[in-house]
Amino acid sequence: MTNTRRLDASGRTRSPSMADVAHHAGVSAQTVSRVLSGHPNVQPATRDRVLRSVDELGYRMNSAARALSSGRTRTIGVVVLPTVDYSGAAVTHGVESAARRAGYAVNVSTASSLDPAAIAAAMTRLDEQSVEGIVLVVPVPTGTDAVEAIARRIPTVTIDGSRTVSSEVVAIDQFEVGRLATRHLLELGHPTVWHIAGPDEWLDSTGRAAGWRAALDEAGREVPPLLHGDWSPESGYQAGLLLGRIPEASAVFVASDEMAFGAIRALHELGRRVPEDVSVVGVDDIALAAYCSPALTTVAQPFGVIAALAVEHLLRRIDDPSSPPASTDVDASLVIRASTAPFAG
Repeated sequence: MTNTRRLDASGRTRSPSMADVAHHAGVSAQTVSRVLSGHPNVQPATRDRVLRSVDELGYRMNSAARALSSGRTRTIGVVVLPTVDYSGAAVTHGVESAARRAGYAVNVSTASSLDPAAIAAAMTRLDEQSVEGIVLVVPVPTGTDAVEAIARRIPTVTIDGSRTVSSEVVAIDQFEVGRLATRHLLELGHPTVWHIAGPDEWLDSTGRAAGWRAALDEAGREVPPLLHGDWSPESGYQAGLLLGRIPEASAVFVASDEMAFGAIRALHELGRRVPEDVSVVGVDDIALAAYCSPALTTVAQPFGVIAALAVEHLLRRIDDPSSPPASTDVDASLVIRASTAPFAG
């Protein structure tokens, strides 16, 4: 690479321009633009000459120029909620990693709340940034007219709870997550299973609670009163303080690992041993689950796989917008560790 800098009229150095590349290669700037945008109507020898000049001059096309040249921004958007929970961060990180491997950048837009209008506003911000597609990582049961209008215009993929008529869906069956966790505890001989659910407005939460209830009904067991948290360890701790004072409560399914950590802390403080007195199952299999005391039995959600599939679906929709929306189900799996044990009677 030689002479990567030029002087402007004031004598200051500047990066080489497309005009510099054209002059160096002995072609027009339009030909350089065609080569850099991958236009097919360029002679191979001319293409090679232009690319050699690009390399020798160290020319780098900025993103705005690339978008003008190709009509493509090579950018996708992600709509998230303002949360610090592990699952949301893991999915967003997975989307960014998968997009980067495919040569795309990622713009993140935060919806201020679960209100569909707030989600539509977040999508609109991404639309104004000329993203080529959108991944929704928000638990919206059905789209409003505003959300649907954007999803019809911009290829959109939703993860788990989110649903729009025009989008594709990559999801884990949260009903099956609840049933899988509850059945494990029943198979250990516990008379019934208590449940600390997440917020009612989250489809993940309601799906897991429905699976828990169905598993108890199928086994002919009593369905205890439902306890609620807000996904935080503190809310799990407060629910655990209630549960720990119920002598007959020997098993609890908690709707997230982070709430399960709080519940276990509360049980310990009340003198209830885990798993000797109370067995606990969480959901997510976050990195800390294997290292809490005791190590947490949990239903693992493969966040990296979910994110990669979402990006794969989205890029296919971008390349072929006429393809019909499709859905992909991802299996969850039970990871058995030390926080569950057979019912001691």
